[in-house]
Amino acid sequence: MPILRVALTGGIAAGKSVVAKVLADHNCYIHSADRVAHDLIKPGRPAWSRIVDHFGAGILNSDRTVNRQLLGKIVFSSETERRFLNRVLHPLVLQKKKQAVRRLERLGTHKIFISEAALTIESGFGPFFDKVVVVHCPERVRVERLMKRDGITRREAWEKIRSQMRAAEKIIHADYLIDTSGTPAETAAQAERLYRSLLADFRKKQAREKKGRSSDRSRAQRPRAGP
Repeated sequence: MPILRVALTGGIAAGKSVVAKVLADHNCYIHSADRVAHDLIKPGRPAWSRIVDHFGAGILNSDRTVNRQLLGKIVFSSETERRFLNRVLHPLVLQKKKQAVRRLERLGTHKIFISEAALTIESGFGPFFDKVVVVHCPERVRVERLMKRDGITRREAWEKIRSQMRAAEKIIHADYLIDTSGTPAETAAQAERLYRSLLADFRKKQAREKKGRSSDRSRAQRPRAGP
């Protein structure tokens, strides 16, 4: 069964997880880039040795796991180090997305695949998706959320936000926009409308693929002209 591939993106603390929760409640499959990346940097996993070789053993906790908080401070304060980490992780994360989509197509359990990832546009993954959803809100709102969520200073919050692509640059790639600057209820209402739109997009894709298969069968069954 075909599946609609959707990128749910937006800057850090823009509110992607709130939208993802609503979509998950409608049986959309949520593929979190953060969770996949965390798994990829576990000891013995594909990216672990490259990260340790590059950043040194000082990046590790006592149990040999990567200290994600320390790694985050390094990469958010250095564009060079951030680019290195992205070069290591992004191809592996995209590979995991493709594997998940193929598995879901075989199972036929979901109609919509949602990739929740902040760096979809920056990493060049946009063409992989049928639709791109950009979640956005003013930077000042994101700063307050980050300070509260991560227990960091205002300066650190601004550093994290400014290390990513500006929202205006992401928006030009969007098929759908979600403004999360209002109340949680207002964001949820937008997410509900988004789901209905994505469901319609899935049905259109399903119809196109069905029509394509019918055309292929017709051509295959058409008698060939003799010599």
